[in-house]
Amino acid sequence: MSELQIAGLFIGALFFLILMRIPIGVSLIAVSFAGLWSMFNWNIAWGSLGIVPYNFANSWVLSSIPAFLLMGFICYHTKLTQGLFSAAQIWLSGLPGGLAIASVFGCAGFAAVTGSSVACSAAMGKIAVPEMIRHRYSAELATGTVAAAGTIGALIPPSILMILYGIISRQSVSQLFLGGLVVGVITLIAYVLLIIVRVKLNPDLAPPVHTQATRAEKFRALGQTWPVLLIVIGVFAGLFGGVFTPTEAGAIGATLSTLVALVYRTLTLRALRMAIVETITTTAALLIIAVGASLLTRFLALSGIGDALSSSILSFGVSPVLIMVGIVVVYLLLGMMLEPVGAMLLTLPVVLPLVDETGFSLLWFGVVLVKLLEIGMITPPMGMNVFVIKGVVGNIASLSTVFKGVFWFVIIDLLIVAALIAYPDIVLFLPEMFAK
Repeated sequence: MSELQIAGLFIGALFFLILMRIPIGVSLIAVSFAGLWSMFNWNIAWGSLGIVPYNFANSWVLSSIPAFLLMGFICYHTKLTQGLFSAAQIWLSGLPGGLAIASVFGCAGFAAVTGSSVACSAAMGKIAVPEMIRHRYSAELATGTVAAAGTIGALIPPSILMILYGIISRQSVSQLFLGGLVVGVITLIAYVLLIIVRVKLNPDLAPPVHTQATRAEKFRALGQTWPVLLIVIGVFAGLFGGVFTPTEAGAIGATLSTLVALVYRTLTLRALRMAIVETITTTAALLIIAVGASLLTRFLALSGIGDALSSSILSFGVSPVLIMVGIVVVYLLLGMMLEPVGAMLLTLPVVLPLVDETGFSLLWFGVVLVKLLEIGMITPPMGMNVFVIKGVVGNIASLSTVFKGVFWFVIIDLLIVAALIAYPDIVLFLPEMFAK
Protein backbone atom coordinates (compact mmCIF):
# COMPACT_ATOMS: atom_id res chain seq x y z
CA MET A 1 0.00 0.00 0.00
CA SER A 2 1.15 3.55 -0.69
CA GLU A 3 1.60 6.07 2.10
CA LEU A 4 -1.52 7.95 0.99
CA GLN A 5 -3.58 4.76 1.07
CA ILE A 6 -2.29 3.93 4.56
CA ALA A 7 -3.18 7.45 5.73
CA GLY A 8 -6.68 7.18 4.27
CA LEU A 9 -7.20 3.77 5.88
CA PHE A 10 -6.19 4.98 9.34
CA ILE A 11 -8.23 8.20 9.09
CA GLY A 12 -11.23 5.96 8.44
CA ALA A 13 -10.24 3.88 11.48
CA LEU A 14 -10.04 7.07 13.54
CA PHE A 15 -13.60 8.10 12.71
CA PHE A 16 -14.77 4.55 13.43
CA LEU A 17 -13.22 4.65 16.91
CA ILE A 18 -14.80 8.04 17.60
CA LEU A 19 -18.22 6.76 16.49
CA MET A 20 -17.69 3.80 18.86
CA ARG A 21 -17.37 6.37 21.67
CA ILE A 22 -13.69 5.66 22.33
CA PRO A 23 -12.24 8.81 24.01
CA ILE A 24 -10.95 11.08 21.28
CA GLY A 25 -7.50 11.52 22.87
CA VAL A 26 -6.99 7.75 23.06
CA SER A 27 -8.28 7.35 19.48
CA LEU A 28 -5.87 9.98 18.13
CA ILE A 29 -2.84 8.50 19.88
CA ALA A 30 -3.67 4.88 18.97
CA VAL A 31 -4.36 5.58 15.29
CA SER A 32 -1.32 7.85 14.86
CA PHE A 33 1.01 5.32 16.52
CA ALA A 34 -0.39 2.42 14.49
CA GLY A 35 -0.23 4.47 11.28
CA LEU A 36 3.42 5.42 11.79
CA TRP A 37 4.26 1.79 12.60
CA SER A 38 2.51 0.56 9.43
CA MET A 39 3.99 3.26 7.22
CA PHE A 40 7.55 2.97 8.57
CA ASN A 41 8.53 0.74 11.48
CA TRP A 42 8.26 0.21 15.22
CA ASN A 43 11.28 2.38 16.06
CA ILE A 44 9.94 5.46 14.26
CA ALA A 45 6.49 5.03 15.79
CA TRP A 46 7.90 4.57 19.29
CA GLY A 47 10.32 7.46 18.83
CA SER A 48 7.48 9.76 17.73
CA LEU A 49 5.48 8.73 20.78
CA GLY A 50 8.34 9.99 22.92
CA ILE A 51 9.44 13.08 21.00
CA VAL A 52 6.15 14.63 19.78
CA PRO A 53 4.43 14.92 23.20
CA TYR A 54 7.59 16.45 24.67
CA ASN A 55 7.95 19.00 21.88
CA PHE A 56 4.28 19.94 22.17
CA ALA A 57 4.29 20.23 25.96
CA ASN A 58 7.50 22.25 25.72
CA SER A 59 5.54 25.23 24.35
CA TRP A 60 5.64 28.07 26.88
CA VAL A 61 2.26 29.45 25.78
CA LEU A 62 0.67 26.12 26.73
CA SER A 63 1.22 26.94 30.39
CA SER A 64 -1.37 29.72 30.08
CA ILE A 65 -4.15 27.12 29.78
CA PRO A 66 -4.10 25.88 33.42
CA ALA A 67 -3.56 29.47 34.60
CA PHE A 68 -6.66 30.80 32.80
CA LEU A 69 -8.65 27.71 33.78
CA LEU A 70 -7.76 28.26 37.44
CA MET A 71 -8.80 31.92 37.15
CA GLY A 72 -12.16 30.90 35.68
CA PHE A 73 -12.88 28.10 38.15
CA ILE A 74 -12.04 30.31 41.13
CA CYS A 75 -14.42 32.99 39.84
CA TYR A 76 -17.09 30.34 39.23
CA HIS A 77 -16.88 28.56 42.59
CA THR A 78 -16.53 31.76 44.62
CA LYS A 79 -19.54 33.33 42.82
CA LEU A 80 -17.67 36.50 41.86
CA THR A 81 -19.77 36.86 38.71
CA GLN A 82 -23.23 36.81 40.24
CA GLY A 83 -23.37 40.59 40.50
CA LEU A 84 -23.11 40.88 36.71
CA PHE A 85 -26.62 39.59 36.07
CA SER A 86 -28.10 41.59 38.96
CA ALA A 87 -26.63 44.84 37.64
CA ALA A 88 -27.68 44.09 34.05
CA GLN A 89 -31.15 43.15 35.27
CA ILE A 90 -31.66 46.49 37.03
CA TRP A 91 -30.27 48.58 34.18
CA LEU A 92 -31.84 46.69 31.23
CA SER A 93 -35.18 45.38 32.53
CA GLY A 94 -37.05 48.26 30.91
CA LEU A 95 -36.14 47.09 27.40
CA PRO A 96 -38.29 44.56 25.50
CA GLY A 97 -37.05 41.20 26.76
CA GLY A 98 -34.87 43.04 29.27
CA LEU A 99 -34.13 40.02 31.46
CA ALA A 100 -33.07 37.98 28.42
CA ILE A 101 -30.83 40.87 27.33
CA ALA A 102 -29.41 41.01 30.85
CA SER A 103 -28.61 37.30 30.53
CA VAL A 104 -26.64 37.96 27.35
CA PHE A 105 -24.61 40.71 29.05
CA GLY A 106 -24.14 38.48 32.09
CA CYS A 107 -22.78 35.71 29.89
CA ALA A 108 -20.41 38.15 28.17
CA GLY A 109 -19.07 39.29 31.53
CA PHE A 110 -18.73 35.74 32.74
CA ALA A 111 -16.92 34.85 29.51
CA ALA A 112 -14.29 37.46 30.26
CA VAL A 113 -13.08 35.46 33.26
CA THR A 114 -13.73 31.84 32.25
CA GLY A 115 -13.31 31.33 28.50
CA SER A 116 -15.65 28.34 28.68
CA SER A 117 -19.06 28.30 27.05
CA VAL A 118 -20.18 25.31 29.13
CA ALA A 119 -19.28 26.99 32.44
CA CYS A 120 -20.89 30.20 31.20
CA SER A 121 -24.15 28.44 30.34
CA ALA A 122 -24.22 26.45 33.58
CA ALA A 123 -23.62 29.48 35.80
CA MET A 124 -26.07 31.81 34.06
CA GLY A 125 -28.62 29.03 33.67
CA LYS A 126 -28.80 28.67 37.45
CA ILE A 127 -29.15 32.41 37.97
CA ALA A 128 -31.04 33.81 34.98
CA VAL A 129 -33.48 31.15 33.77
CA PRO A 130 -35.44 30.82 37.05
CA GLU A 131 -35.62 34.62 37.27
CA MET A 132 -37.04 34.87 33.75
CA ILE A 133 -39.55 32.07 34.37
CA ARG A 134 -40.63 33.83 37.57
CA HIS A 135 -41.46 36.91 35.48
CA ARG A 136 -43.52 34.73 33.08
CA TYR A 137 -40.98 34.71 30.24
CA SER A 138 -41.41 31.98 27.65
CA ALA A 139 -39.34 28.91 28.62
CA GLU A 140 -38.22 28.74 24.99
CA LEU A 141 -36.81 32.27 25.04
CA ALA A 142 -35.33 31.97 28.53
CA THR A 143 -33.45 28.71 28.00
CA GLY A 144 -32.54 29.38 24.37
CA THR A 145 -31.04 32.78 25.21
CA VAL A 146 -28.76 31.45 27.94
CA ALA A 147 -27.70 28.38 25.93
CA ALA A 148 -26.79 30.56 22.94
CA ALA A 149 -25.23 33.40 24.94
CA GLY A 150 -22.96 30.86 26.61
CA THR A 151 -21.16 30.44 23.28
CA ILE A 152 -19.76 33.95 23.69
CA GLY A 153 -17.53 32.37 26.35
CA ALA A 154 -15.16 30.92 23.75
CA LEU A 155 -14.94 34.16 21.74
CA ILE A 156 -14.29 36.80 24.39
CA PRO A 157 -10.81 36.34 25.91
CA PRO A 158 -9.48 34.26 27.52
CA SER A 159 -10.40 31.43 25.15
CA ILE A 160 -8.88 27.98 25.63
CA LEU A 161 -9.78 27.09 22.03
CA MET A 162 -7.86 30.11 20.73
CA ILE A 163 -4.83 29.29 22.87
CA LEU A 164 -4.70 25.74 21.47
CA TYR A 165 -5.25 27.00 17.93
CA GLY A 166 -2.51 29.60 18.33
CA ILE A 167 -0.02 26.97 19.50
CA ILE A 168 -0.79 24.57 16.64
CA SER A 169 -1.00 27.18 13.87
CA ARG A 170 1.86 29.32 15.28
CA GLN A 171 -0.32 32.43 15.45
CA SER A 172 -0.13 35.10 18.15
CA VAL A 173 -2.51 34.24 20.97
CA SER A 174 -2.87 37.91 21.90
CA GLN A 175 -3.92 38.80 18.34
CA LEU A 176 -6.36 35.88 18.27
CA PHE A 177 -7.85 37.24 21.49
CA LEU A 178 -8.30 40.66 19.88
CA GLY A 179 -10.02 39.19 16.82
CA GLY A 180 -12.20 37.04 19.05
CA LEU A 181 -13.13 40.08 21.13
CA VAL A 182 -14.49 41.83 18.03
CA VAL A 183 -16.57 38.83 16.98
CA GLY A 184 -17.76 38.30 20.56
CA VAL A 185 -19.02 41.88 20.78
CA ILE A 186 -20.70 41.60 17.36
CA THR A 187 -22.40 38.39 18.51
CA LEU A 188 -23.56 40.06 21.73
CA ILE A 189 -25.08 43.01 19.85
CA ALA A 190 -26.74 40.70 17.29
CA TYR A 191 -28.28 38.57 20.06
CA VAL A 192 -29.62 41.67 21.83
CA LEU A 193 -31.20 42.98 18.61
CA LEU A 194 -32.72 39.56 17.91
CA ILE A 195 -34.33 39.45 21.37
CA ILE A 196 -35.74 42.97 21.00
CA VAL A 197 -37.19 42.23 17.54
CA ARG A 198 -38.71 38.89 18.62
CA VAL A 199 -40.31 40.39 21.74
CA LYS A 200 -41.61 43.39 19.77
CA LEU A 201 -43.24 41.03 17.27
CA ASN A 202 -44.54 38.68 19.99
CA PRO A 203 -44.88 40.42 23.38
CA ASP A 204 -46.14 37.18 24.97
CA LEU A 205 -42.56 35.84 24.85
CA ALA A 206 -41.48 38.31 27.52
CA PRO A 207 -44.03 40.37 29.48
CA PRO A 208 -42.73 43.77 30.64
CA VAL A 209 -40.94 43.74 34.00
CA HIS A 210 -41.78 46.85 35.98
CA THR A 211 -38.95 47.83 38.31
CA GLN A 212 -38.77 51.09 40.19
CA ALA A 213 -35.06 51.11 40.92
CA THR A 214 -33.75 54.47 42.09
CA ARG A 215 -30.59 56.00 40.73
CA ALA A 216 -28.82 55.07 43.97
CA GLU A 217 -29.94 51.43 43.62
CA LYS A 218 -28.72 51.34 40.04
CA PHE A 219 -25.27 52.58 40.95
CA ARG A 220 -25.18 50.27 43.97
CA ALA A 221 -25.85 47.39 41.58
CA LEU A 222 -22.98 48.56 39.39
CA GLY A 223 -20.79 48.37 42.46
CA GLN A 224 -21.43 44.62 42.59
CA THR A 225 -19.59 44.21 39.30
CA TRP A 226 -16.25 45.43 40.65
CA PRO A 227 -14.75 41.93 41.22
CA VAL A 228 -15.03 40.97 37.55
CA LEU A 229 -14.07 44.44 36.28
CA LEU A 230 -10.94 44.48 38.43
CA ILE A 231 -9.85 41.06 37.17
CA VAL A 232 -10.64 41.80 33.53
CA ILE A 233 -8.93 45.20 33.52
CA GLY A 234 -5.93 43.89 35.44
CA VAL A 235 -5.40 40.95 33.11
CA PHE A 236 -6.28 42.22 29.67
CA ALA A 237 -4.95 45.75 29.92
CA GLY A 238 -1.56 44.20 30.58
CA LEU A 239 -1.97 41.48 27.95
CA PHE A 240 -3.11 43.72 25.08
CA GLY A 241 -0.77 46.50 26.18
CA GLY A 242 2.19 44.18 25.70
CA VAL A 243 3.12 44.17 29.39
CA PHE A 244 2.22 40.49 30.00
CA THR A 245 2.66 37.34 27.98
CA PRO A 246 -0.43 35.08 27.83
CA THR A 247 1.08 32.85 30.53
CA GLU A 248 1.82 35.80 32.82
CA ALA A 249 -1.68 37.16 32.19
CA GLY A 250 -3.21 33.84 33.22
CA ALA A 251 -1.10 33.66 36.37
CA ILE A 252 -1.91 37.24 37.33
CA GLY A 253 -5.60 36.56 36.63
CA ALA A 254 -5.60 33.51 38.91
CA THR A 255 -3.85 35.51 41.63
CA LEU A 256 -6.24 38.45 41.28
CA SER A 257 -9.24 36.11 41.38
CA THR A 258 -7.98 34.57 44.61
CA LEU A 259 -7.29 37.94 46.23
CA VAL A 260 -10.63 39.41 45.16
CA ALA A 261 -12.48 36.34 46.46
CA LEU A 262 -10.65 36.74 49.79
CA VAL A 263 -11.70 40.38 50.01
CA TYR A 264 -15.24 39.43 48.92
CA ARG A 265 -15.21 36.72 51.64
CA THR A 266 -16.39 33.98 49.29
CA LEU A 267 -13.14 32.00 49.08
CA THR A 268 -13.59 28.86 51.16
CA LEU A 269 -11.30 25.84 51.35
CA ARG A 270 -13.97 23.78 49.58
CA ALA A 271 -14.26 26.31 46.72
CA LEU A 272 -10.48 26.50 46.35
CA ARG A 273 -10.13 22.72 46.39
CA MET A 274 -12.85 22.31 43.75
CA ALA A 275 -11.25 24.98 41.54
CA ILE A 276 -7.82 23.31 41.74
CA VAL A 277 -9.17 19.80 41.11
CA GLU A 278 -11.24 20.92 38.10
CA THR A 279 -8.25 22.84 36.72
CA ILE A 280 -6.03 19.75 36.96
CA THR A 281 -8.57 17.34 35.44
CA THR A 282 -9.56 19.71 32.62
CA THR A 283 -5.93 20.51 31.78
CA ALA A 284 -5.03 16.80 31.73
CA ALA A 285 -7.94 15.99 29.41
CA LEU A 286 -7.04 18.85 27.05
CA LEU A 287 -3.36 17.87 26.95
CA ILE A 288 -4.11 14.22 26.14
CA ILE A 289 -6.27 15.30 23.19
CA ALA A 290 -3.68 17.88 22.09
CA VAL A 291 -0.82 15.36 22.25
CA GLY A 292 -2.89 12.96 20.16
CA ALA A 293 -3.55 15.73 17.64
CA SER A 294 0.19 16.48 17.46
CA LEU A 295 0.92 12.82 16.74
CA LEU A 296 -1.77 12.83 14.05
CA THR A 297 -0.18 15.94 12.53
CA ARG A 298 3.20 14.13 12.37
CA PHE A 299 1.57 11.05 10.82
CA LEU A 300 -0.35 13.00 8.18
CA ALA A 301 2.63 15.23 7.37
CA LEU A 302 4.85 12.21 6.75
CA SER A 303 2.15 10.57 4.63
CA GLY A 304 1.77 13.71 2.50
CA ILE A 305 -2.03 13.48 2.53
CA GLY A 306 -2.48 17.12 3.56
CA ASP A 307 -0.47 18.46 0.61
CA ALA A 308 -2.08 15.95 -1.75
CA LEU A 309 -5.57 16.97 -0.64
CA SER A 310 -4.76 20.68 -1.01
CA SER A 311 -3.26 20.19 -4.45
CA SER A 312 -6.16 18.06 -5.70
CA ILE A 313 -8.77 20.56 -4.50
CA LEU A 314 -6.91 23.57 -5.92
CA SER A 315 -6.34 21.75 -9.23
CA PHE A 316 -10.08 21.87 -9.90
CA GLY A 317 -9.88 25.67 -9.99
CA VAL A 318 -12.39 26.08 -7.18
CA SER A 319 -12.51 29.63 -5.85
CA PRO A 320 -11.07 30.23 -2.35
CA VAL A 321 -14.44 31.47 -1.10
CA LEU A 322 -16.15 28.26 -2.26
CA ILE A 323 -13.44 26.21 -0.54
CA MET A 324 -14.06 28.17 2.65
CA VAL A 325 -17.80 27.55 2.38
CA GLY A 326 -17.03 23.83 2.11
CA ILE A 327 -14.86 24.03 5.25
CA VAL A 328 -17.68 25.84 7.06
CA VAL A 329 -20.14 23.07 6.16
CA VAL A 330 -17.71 20.39 7.36
CA TYR A 331 -17.26 22.09 10.73
CA LEU A 332 -20.99 22.65 11.15
CA LEU A 333 -21.54 18.91 10.58
CA LEU A 334 -18.67 17.96 12.93
CA GLY A 335 -20.05 20.31 15.56
CA MET A 336 -23.24 18.27 15.61
CA MET A 337 -21.28 15.16 16.66
CA LEU A 338 -18.05 16.18 18.42
CA GLU A 339 -17.09 18.53 21.23
CA PRO A 340 -15.16 21.64 20.09
CA VAL A 341 -11.62 20.77 21.23
CA GLY A 342 -11.78 17.32 19.64
CA ALA A 343 -13.31 18.61 16.40
CA MET A 344 -10.66 21.32 16.08
CA LEU A 345 -7.61 19.22 16.88
CA LEU A 346 -8.84 16.32 14.77
CA THR A 347 -9.15 18.41 11.61
CA LEU A 348 -6.45 21.09 11.80
CA PRO A 349 -3.67 18.87 10.39
CA VAL A 350 -5.61 18.63 7.12
CA VAL A 351 -7.44 21.96 7.09
CA LEU A 352 -4.58 24.35 7.96
CA PRO A 353 -2.49 23.61 4.81
CA LEU A 354 -5.62 24.02 2.68
CA VAL A 355 -6.51 27.38 4.28
CA ASP A 356 -2.92 28.57 3.88
CA GLU A 357 -2.80 27.53 0.21
CA THR A 358 -6.01 29.41 -0.60
CA GLY A 359 -4.49 32.63 0.73
CA PHE A 360 -6.73 33.20 3.74
CA SER A 361 -5.18 34.59 6.91
CA LEU A 362 -4.60 31.86 9.50
CA LEU A 363 -5.30 34.45 12.20
CA TRP A 364 -8.68 35.23 10.64
CA PHE A 365 -9.45 31.55 10.19
CA GLY A 366 -8.73 30.81 13.85
CA VAL A 367 -11.44 33.24 14.98
CA VAL A 368 -13.94 31.98 12.37
CA LEU A 369 -13.14 28.39 13.39
CA VAL A 370 -13.91 29.09 17.05
CA LYS A 371 -17.19 30.72 16.03
CA LEU A 372 -18.11 27.65 13.96
CA LEU A 373 -17.23 25.26 16.77
CA GLU A 374 -19.38 27.24 19.19
CA ILE A 375 -22.35 27.04 16.80
CA GLY A 376 -21.95 23.29 17.19
CA MET A 377 -22.46 23.73 20.93
CA ILE A 378 -26.12 24.64 20.32
CA THR A 379 -27.03 22.48 17.31
CA PRO A 380 -28.56 19.01 17.51
CA PRO A 381 -27.96 16.18 18.16
CA MET A 382 -25.03 16.93 20.53
CA GLY A 383 -25.53 20.62 21.41
CA MET A 384 -23.55 20.47 24.66
CA ASN A 385 -24.78 23.86 25.91
CA VAL A 386 -28.37 22.74 25.34
CA PHE A 387 -27.85 19.63 27.47
CA VAL A 388 -26.15 21.73 30.16
CA ILE A 389 -29.12 24.11 30.31
CA LYS A 390 -31.54 21.19 30.40
CA GLY A 391 -29.59 19.70 33.31
CA VAL A 392 -29.60 23.00 35.17
CA VAL A 393 -33.29 23.91 34.72
CA GLY A 394 -34.72 20.40 35.19
CA ASN A 395 -38.45 20.23 34.49
CA ILE A 396 -38.78 23.93 33.65
CA ALA A 397 -38.24 23.11 29.98
CA SER A 398 -37.96 20.01 27.81
CA LEU A 399 -34.91 19.33 25.64
CA SER A 400 -36.94 20.08 22.51
CA THR A 401 -37.99 23.43 23.99
CA VAL A 402 -34.36 24.44 24.54
CA PHE A 403 -33.38 23.38 21.01
CA LYS A 404 -36.36 25.34 19.68
CA GLY A 405 -35.21 28.35 21.71
CA VAL A 406 -31.71 28.39 20.17
CA PHE A 407 -32.98 28.09 16.57
CA TRP A 408 -33.12 31.83 15.86
CA PHE A 409 -29.72 32.37 17.49
CA VAL A 410 -28.20 29.74 15.18
CA ILE A 411 -29.60 31.65 12.18
CA ILE A 412 -27.98 34.86 13.48
CA ASP A 413 -24.68 33.01 14.03
CA LEU A 414 -24.67 31.74 10.44
CA LEU A 415 -25.27 35.28 9.16
CA ILE A 416 -22.32 36.47 11.26
CA VAL A 417 -20.10 33.73 9.79
CA ALA A 418 -21.18 34.77 6.28
CA ALA A 419 -20.26 38.39 7.07
CA LEU A 420 -16.84 37.31 8.42
CA ILE A 421 -16.10 35.40 5.21
CA ALA A 422 -17.28 38.26 2.99
CA TYR A 423 -15.41 40.91 5.02
CA PRO A 424 -12.30 39.41 6.73
CA ASP A 425 -11.27 42.86 7.96
CA ILE A 426 -14.02 42.62 10.58
CA VAL A 427 -11.73 40.17 12.39
CA LEU A 428 -8.37 41.58 11.36
CA PHE A 429 -8.69 45.33 11.85
CA LEU A 430 -8.18 45.33 15.64
CA PRO A 431 -5.20 42.89 15.68
CA GLU A 432 -3.58 44.87 12.85
CA MET A 433 -4.16 48.15 14.69
CA PHE A 434 -2.44 46.86 17.85
CA ALA A 435 0.38 45.31 15.79
CA LYS A 436 1.40 48.73 14.44
